[in-house]
Amino acid sequence: MLIKKIFLASSAELKDDRDQFEILMCRKNKEWVKRDVFLELVIWEDFLDAVSRTRLQDEYNQAIRDCDIFAMLFWTKVGKYTEEEFETAFKQFKATNKPFIFTYFKKPPTGADNANEEGQTSLSAFQKKLKALGHFQTVYENTEGLLLHFTQQLEKLADSGFIEFRWDDDRLGSTTYQATLTGDGAIAQGKEAIAVAKGGVFVGGKNTGRINTGTQTNIDTGGGAYVGGGVNVHGGDFIGRDQVKISHGVSPGDLEPLFAELQREIENKAPTGTQAAAEQQVNKLKSEIAKGKQAEDRKVAGIIEGLTKMVPGAIGTVVSLFATPILGGIVGPVTKYVLDKLKPD
Repeated sequence: MLIKKIFLASSAELKDDRDQFEILMCRKNKEWVKRDVFLELVIWEDFLDAVSRTRLQDEYNQAIRDCDIFAMLFWTKVGKYTEEEFETAFKQFKATNKPFIFTYFKKPPTGADNANEEGQTSLSAFQKKLKALGHFQTVYENTEGLLLHFTQQLEKLADSGFIEFRWDDDRLGSTTYQATLTGDGAIAQGKEAIAVAKGGVFVGGKNTGRINTGTQTNIDTGGGAYVGGGVNVHGGDFIGRDQVKISHGVSPGDLEPLFAELQREIENKAPTGTQAAAEQQVNKLKSEIAKGKQAEDRKVAGIIEGLTKMVPGAIGTVVSLFATPILGGIVGPVTKYVLDKLKPD
């Protein structure tokens, strides 16, 4: 069983959100335990309030160093122990590249005044520290938004291989399979054995760079290029003799007509004195989107938030823009969350 530890840090004022977070982990475990992955949630309520040889907080900090993921929730204040837990996680990440750190700030209701002066001071100071470290908070309005975002992050970690689904060794090879060898086939026997038929190639593990599996052939296309089957381009371009490219990004020709309506909206609806700044945001958005799947999700989401706050009249056009097949296919979870908030109820 693969166990991933998640440390959840927060103050007492977010107890309801912590409880729902714990329920989310239970639901996720029901799904993932069948694939031999268990998410162990570590919260301060699990520790004994007995006398520690040093401080009980030191035990919390050690648990953080042993975790794979650190999630922090804050709202109207940041207590000194919660801040210490973040610093512990951040130092550990800088030293070992883990735990992954997620910070969530719950947005107070509109017009609410639920933070005293001391709490507000601690909150502002901590947010400035995050910005200086280059680690930006994720803002959520309600528990559903928190759980949705964290679920999406877990799925992305699974896709990246950080959470690797597998079977236990005891389960592998526990059943005997029989196969009949015919022609150029192959039989694999024993636990974790892999069979590759004649002419086939198996590459195990995570690999980067070029893998030469046999004789290499150069094809002179005379200026053009024809390739049978699928072509995958990762982080670069496929180039023929005359520099004709198949790129992994989005072509300017596709973007121009899509952004034309948004640019008209900015010209007509931008408040006085903000048009130039709004147009600059549009250009930044277009530039980032042109990267296609390589576009930074959080950066796109941040530009959208800034642009729509600057020109509220363009919200509908922005939402429609990302509903198109071209842009809809490259929208990340953070951008999708921002767009969903912009949609009318």
